[in-house]
Amino acid sequence: MSEPYPDLDTPALLIDLDALRGNVEEMAGVAKRGGVRLRPHTKTHKSPEIARMQVDAGADGVTVAKLGEAEVMADGGLDDLLIAYPIVGEAKLARLRALLDRATVRVSLDAVEVAEGIGRVGTDAGRDVPVLVDVDTGQHRMGRPPGQPTADLALEIDRVSGVRVAGLVTHAGHAYGSVGGDELRAVVEREVEDLLDTAERCAKAGLEIEEISVGATPTARLEAEQLGVTEIRPGTYVFNDVQQMRLGVATEATCAARVLVTVVARPAPERFVLDAGTKAFTSHGGDGPPFPGRGVVAGHPDLRIDFMNEEHAVGHVEGRGDLAIGDRLEVIPLHVCSCVNMFDVAYGVCDGRVDRELTIAGRGRMR
Repeated sequence: MSEPYPDLDTPALLIDLDALRGNVEEMAGVAKRGGVRLRPHTKTHKSPEIARMQVDAGADGVTVAKLGEAEVMADGGLDDLLIAYPIVGEAKLARLRALLDRATVRVSLDAVEVAEGIGRVGTDAGRDVPVLVDVDTGQHRMGRPPGQPTADLALEIDRVSGVRVAGLVTHAGHAYGSVGGDELRAVVEREVEDLLDTAERCAKAGLEIEEISVGATPTARLEAEQLGVTEIRPGTYVFNDVQQMRLGVATEATCAARVLVTVVARPAPERFVLDAGTKAFTSHGGDGPPFPGRGVVAGHPDLRIDFMNEEHAVGHVEGRGDLAIGDRLEVIPLHVCSCVNMFDVAYGVCDGRVDRELTIAGRGRMR
């Protein structure tokens, strides 16, 4: 077996630059054809360099989860940010004040109490902070139910001094529980129907909703086709992962991120052990068909990873196999977003060689 990237120690995070560029351009085309804005979520790559690549390809700005990610993106020259997370507490509000001097910032939320804190920041800055009201369209994470409950909340928030309700936002995270195809489309159609109904109720009460912002990689291509949607916010698409392969929206070839690992043990003819476990991949992401196991070994359908401990991945060989201690493999993670956050640096590769280092500048920015 060949030894890819022999100068790299393992485990190492690899980014196939050709696949990355292809993914960025493909989603930019989806947004353009649908007539919607693209605001990709940077939680997947946490890299200002890749965010700039997305903006250069046509994205209108970026989405972040935490203030720390927003600060990293602003440091990298990104100046149009949606913080898709409620900002709570005086320490964070002080950081928001400073960030408003460097970038155009919007914030999503689902409570009047959160709006009041942000409103104090807006009042101090002498301008209203635009906010998007989170709607629970099925994931049951953030937001009130769609329709009148959210419309009532949006009206109450819009009366808070220092903020302005700019739109509605949701994340169809429950789409990951579908099997793709018609089931995925049904999730999207219900999601958009709920948002538009909520927006109509707001308008009847005198609050015009400018933005209908939706986003998840499995649903983005379908969401971009829906009348009334103004913005999509996919994140994982930039690298893709096994979850996207299972839903039929990615292939092994479009999975740009892999973890380079070394076989460190062959304790039985059918068993192998790799030098990366949950401290490289994390344990997030379920096992299931049509790609069972704790990750996909690229180019080796005969190898299956059965389980992981902190520093070990243990798998088995289906058939005879030809695997020896010291062999190196590339493993596509189940969930790439949490995997990338485990590394300080990624290696951009092209044509079998390392082209550049990519700093994961937003790694660990959880505050």
